[in-house]
Amino acid sequence: MKGLAIEGIGLTRRFGGFTALDGVDIAVRQGEIRGLIGPNGAGKSTLIDVLSGRAKHPGGRVLLNGMDISGLSPQQRRKRGMARSFQRTNIFPDLSVEQQLRIASWAVADADIDEVMDELDLRAHADRPAAEISYGDQRRLDLALALVGRPSVLLLDEPAAGLTMEESLGLARILRDLANRWGVTVLLVEHDMQVVFSICDRITVLHLGRSLSEGSCAEIRANPTVIAAYLGTEA
Repeated sequence: MKGLAIEGIGLTRRFGGFTALDGVDIAVRQGEIRGLIGPNGAGKSTLIDVLSGRAKHPGGRVLLNGMDISGLSPQQRRKRGMARSFQRTNIFPDLSVEQQLRIASWAVADADIDEVMDELDLRAHADRPAAEISYGDQRRLDLALALVGRPSVLLLDEPAAGLTMEESLGLARILRDLANRWGVTVLLVEHDMQVVFSICDRITVLHLGRSLSEGSCAEIRANPTVIAAYLGTEA
Protein backbone atom coordinates (compact mmCIF):
# COMPACT_ATOMS: atom_id res chain seq x y z
CA MET A 1 0.00 0.00 0.00
CA LYS A 2 1.27 3.47 -0.88
CA GLY A 3 2.33 5.80 1.91
CA LEU A 4 0.67 9.03 2.95
CA ALA A 5 1.50 12.05 0.81
CA ILE A 6 -0.30 14.72 2.84
CA GLU A 7 -1.70 14.45 6.35
CA GLY A 8 -3.50 16.97 8.54
CA ILE A 9 -3.88 16.16 12.23
CA GLY A 10 -6.29 18.07 14.44
CA LEU A 11 -6.43 21.05 12.09
CA THR A 12 -8.15 24.04 13.67
CA ARG A 13 -8.64 27.60 12.45
CA ARG A 14 -10.52 30.33 14.27
CA PHE A 15 -11.47 33.83 13.20
CA GLY A 16 -12.31 35.67 16.40
CA GLY A 17 -15.21 33.75 17.92
CA PHE A 18 -15.90 31.78 14.72
CA THR A 19 -14.37 28.32 14.30
CA ALA A 20 -13.85 27.62 10.59
CA LEU A 21 -12.06 24.30 11.19
CA ASP A 22 -12.64 22.26 14.32
CA GLY A 23 -10.06 19.51 14.77
CA VAL A 24 -10.15 18.09 11.25
CA ASP A 25 -8.07 15.00 10.44
CA ILE A 26 -7.33 14.12 6.84
CA ALA A 27 -4.83 11.72 5.24
CA VAL A 28 -4.33 11.31 1.48
CA ARG A 29 -2.19 8.57 -0.02
CA GLN A 30 0.43 9.02 -2.73
CA GLY A 31 -1.09 9.17 -6.21
CA GLU A 32 -4.65 9.51 -4.89
CA ILE A 33 -7.18 12.08 -6.06
CA ARG A 34 -9.20 13.06 -3.00
CA GLY A 35 -12.35 15.12 -3.40
CA LEU A 36 -13.15 17.67 -0.71
CA ILE A 37 -16.80 18.65 -0.77
CA GLY A 38 -19.39 20.29 1.45
CA PRO A 39 -21.78 23.24 1.63
CA ASN A 40 -20.61 26.83 1.39
CA GLY A 41 -18.94 27.76 4.66
CA ALA A 42 -18.03 24.15 5.47
CA GLY A 43 -14.31 25.02 5.76
CA LYS A 44 -13.00 23.60 2.48
CA SER A 45 -10.93 26.61 1.34
CA THR A 46 -9.78 27.17 4.92
CA LEU A 47 -8.48 23.59 5.01
CA ILE A 48 -6.55 24.19 1.79
CA ASP A 49 -5.14 27.41 3.29
CA VAL A 50 -4.00 25.58 6.42
CA LEU A 51 -2.39 22.71 4.48
CA SER A 52 -0.61 25.09 2.11
CA GLY A 53 0.67 27.35 4.91
CA ARG A 54 -1.32 30.39 3.86
CA ALA A 55 -3.45 30.47 7.03
CA LYS A 56 -1.80 32.17 9.99
CA HIS A 57 -1.47 30.46 13.38
CA PRO A 58 -3.66 27.38 12.84
CA GLY A 59 -3.87 24.55 15.33
CA GLY A 60 -2.77 21.03 14.56
CA ARG A 61 -0.01 19.57 12.41
CA VAL A 62 0.62 19.14 8.68
CA LEU A 63 2.83 16.35 7.33
CA LEU A 64 4.14 16.17 3.76
CA ASN A 65 5.47 12.75 2.77
CA GLY A 66 5.96 12.01 6.47
CA MET A 67 7.79 15.26 7.28
CA ASP A 68 6.24 17.76 9.69
CA ILE A 69 5.98 21.02 7.73
CA SER A 70 3.68 22.85 10.15
CA GLY A 71 6.19 25.65 10.72
CA LEU A 72 7.11 26.18 7.05
CA SER A 73 5.99 29.09 4.86
CA PRO A 74 4.02 28.54 1.63
CA GLN A 75 7.23 29.14 -0.34
CA GLN A 76 9.13 26.56 1.68
CA ARG A 77 6.32 24.06 1.22
CA ARG A 78 6.38 24.72 -2.52
CA LYS A 79 10.07 23.89 -2.67
CA ARG A 80 9.37 20.63 -0.85
CA GLY A 81 6.77 19.58 -3.40
CA MET A 82 3.43 21.10 -2.41
CA ALA A 83 1.63 23.35 -4.89
CA ARG A 84 -1.83 24.93 -4.88
CA SER A 85 -4.28 26.90 -6.95
CA PHE A 86 -6.96 29.39 -5.91
CA GLN A 87 -10.65 29.84 -6.68
CA ARG A 88 -9.76 32.76 -8.94
CA THR A 89 -7.04 32.40 -11.55
CA ASN A 90 -3.67 33.51 -10.21
CA ILE A 91 -2.23 34.81 -13.48
CA PHE A 92 -0.79 38.06 -14.86
CA PRO A 93 -2.91 39.30 -17.78
CA ASP A 94 -0.12 41.24 -19.50
CA LEU A 95 2.53 38.53 -19.40
CA SER A 96 2.75 35.76 -21.97
CA VAL A 97 2.01 32.16 -21.07
CA GLU A 98 5.68 31.22 -21.36
CA GLN A 99 6.85 34.20 -19.29
CA GLN A 100 4.52 33.25 -16.46
CA LEU A 101 5.67 29.64 -16.48
CA ARG A 102 9.31 30.77 -16.40
CA ILE A 103 8.60 32.98 -13.39
CA ALA A 104 6.91 30.05 -11.64
CA SER A 105 9.94 27.87 -12.38
CA TRP A 106 12.19 30.15 -10.30
CA ALA A 107 10.57 28.80 -7.11
CA VAL A 108 11.40 25.13 -7.76
CA ALA A 109 14.36 23.07 -8.90
CA ASP A 110 14.53 21.07 -12.15
CA ALA A 111 11.46 22.75 -13.63
CA ASP A 112 10.63 21.88 -17.23
CA ILE A 113 8.14 24.43 -18.55
CA ASP A 114 8.07 22.82 -22.01
CA GLU A 115 6.77 19.62 -20.45
CA VAL A 116 4.01 21.50 -18.62
CA MET A 117 2.99 23.47 -21.72
CA ASP A 118 2.67 20.23 -23.67
CA GLU A 119 0.73 18.44 -20.92
CA LEU A 120 -1.79 21.30 -20.62
CA ASP A 121 -1.94 21.93 -24.39
CA LEU A 122 -0.66 25.51 -24.07
CA ARG A 123 2.14 25.40 -26.65
CA ALA A 124 0.15 27.32 -29.25
CA HIS A 125 -0.39 30.15 -26.75
CA ALA A 126 3.20 30.37 -25.49
CA ASP A 127 3.82 33.90 -26.81
CA ARG A 128 0.34 35.31 -26.18
CA PRO A 129 -0.53 37.51 -23.19
CA ALA A 130 -2.85 35.70 -20.79
CA ALA A 131 -5.51 38.38 -21.30
CA GLU A 132 -5.82 37.32 -24.95
CA ILE A 133 -6.50 33.62 -24.42
CA SER A 134 -9.87 32.09 -23.55
CA TYR A 135 -11.05 31.64 -19.98
CA GLY A 136 -10.72 27.88 -20.34
CA ASP A 137 -7.11 28.31 -21.45
CA GLN A 138 -6.51 30.69 -18.53
CA ARG A 139 -7.75 27.99 -16.17
CA ARG A 140 -5.35 25.49 -17.72
CA LEU A 141 -2.55 28.04 -17.43
CA ASP A 142 -3.37 28.42 -13.74
CA LEU A 143 -3.08 24.65 -13.33
CA ALA A 144 0.15 24.64 -15.34
CA LEU A 145 1.67 27.22 -12.97
CA ALA A 146 0.96 24.89 -10.06
CA LEU A 147 2.38 21.87 -11.93
CA VAL A 148 5.75 23.45 -12.75
CA GLY A 149 8.46 21.31 -11.18
CA ARG A 150 6.21 18.23 -10.85
CA PRO A 151 4.96 18.75 -7.28
CA SER A 152 4.21 15.62 -5.29
CA VAL A 153 1.04 17.16 -3.80
CA LEU A 154 -1.39 19.46 -5.61
CA LEU A 155 -4.07 21.37 -3.68
CA LEU A 156 -6.77 22.66 -6.04
CA ASP A 157 -9.51 25.07 -4.98
CA GLU A 158 -12.37 24.87 -7.51
CA PRO A 159 -10.21 24.55 -10.66
CA ALA A 160 -13.32 24.07 -12.83
CA ALA A 161 -15.11 27.22 -11.63
CA GLY A 162 -16.64 29.08 -14.58
CA LEU A 163 -15.87 26.37 -17.12
CA THR A 164 -18.35 24.73 -19.45
CA MET A 165 -19.24 21.10 -18.80
CA GLU A 166 -17.00 19.99 -21.67
CA GLU A 167 -14.08 22.07 -20.36
CA SER A 168 -14.64 20.81 -16.81
CA LEU A 169 -14.57 17.17 -17.85
CA GLY A 170 -11.52 17.83 -20.04
CA LEU A 171 -9.71 19.30 -17.04
CA ALA A 172 -10.78 16.32 -14.96
CA ARG A 173 -9.28 13.93 -17.51
CA ILE A 174 -5.99 15.84 -17.39
CA LEU A 175 -5.86 15.56 -13.59
CA ARG A 176 -6.67 11.84 -13.66
CA ASP A 177 -3.98 11.24 -16.29
CA LEU A 178 -1.33 13.19 -14.37
CA ALA A 179 -2.17 11.38 -11.14
CA ASN A 180 -1.69 8.07 -12.96
CA ARG A 181 1.47 8.94 -14.89
CA TRP A 182 3.26 11.41 -12.62
CA GLY A 183 2.05 9.98 -9.33
CA VAL A 184 0.97 13.42 -8.16
CA THR A 185 -1.43 13.45 -5.20
CA VAL A 186 -4.43 15.75 -5.64
CA LEU A 187 -6.73 17.25 -3.01
CA LEU A 188 -9.58 18.75 -4.99
CA VAL A 189 -12.18 21.23 -3.75
CA GLU A 190 -14.95 21.23 -6.33
CA HIS A 191 -18.70 21.90 -6.46
CA ASP A 192 -19.19 20.14 -9.80
CA MET A 193 -20.22 16.69 -8.63
CA GLN A 194 -19.87 15.22 -12.11
CA VAL A 195 -16.18 16.15 -12.04
CA VAL A 196 -15.74 14.89 -8.47
CA PHE A 197 -17.41 11.53 -9.04
CA SER A 198 -15.67 11.00 -12.39
CA ILE A 199 -12.07 11.18 -11.15
CA CYS A 200 -11.83 10.98 -7.35
CA ASP A 201 -10.62 7.82 -5.60
CA ARG A 202 -12.09 8.89 -2.28
CA ILE A 203 -14.07 11.84 -0.96
CA THR A 204 -13.99 13.75 2.32
CA VAL A 205 -17.12 15.70 3.25
CA LEU A 206 -16.82 18.76 5.49
CA HIS A 207 -19.75 20.30 7.32
CA LEU A 208 -19.59 23.24 9.76
CA GLY A 209 -15.82 22.95 10.04
CA ARG A 210 -15.76 19.25 10.84
CA SER A 211 -15.29 16.05 8.88
CA LEU A 212 -18.77 14.65 8.28
CA SER A 213 -17.82 11.56 6.30
CA GLU A 214 -15.13 9.93 4.20
CA GLY A 215 -15.33 7.11 1.69
CA SER A 216 -15.39 5.97 -1.90
CA CYS A 217 -17.60 7.75 -4.42
CA ALA A 218 -20.21 5.00 -4.11
CA GLU A 219 -20.16 5.20 -0.31
CA ILE A 220 -20.57 8.98 -0.31
CA ARG A 221 -23.39 8.84 -2.86
CA ALA A 222 -25.27 6.38 -0.65
CA ASN A 223 -24.58 8.03 2.72
CA PRO A 224 -27.89 9.41 4.05
CA THR A 225 -26.16 11.93 6.31
CA VAL A 226 -24.19 13.36 3.37
CA ILE A 227 -27.29 13.40 1.17
CA ALA A 228 -29.21 15.32 3.80
CA ALA A 229 -26.40 17.80 4.47
CA TYR A 230 -25.16 18.44 0.95
CA LEU A 231 -25.84 16.21 -2.04
CA GLY A 232 -29.64 16.20 -2.03
CA THR A 233 -31.96 13.47 -3.20
CA GLU A 234 -30.76 13.55 -6.83
CA ALA A 235 -27.06 12.86 -6.12
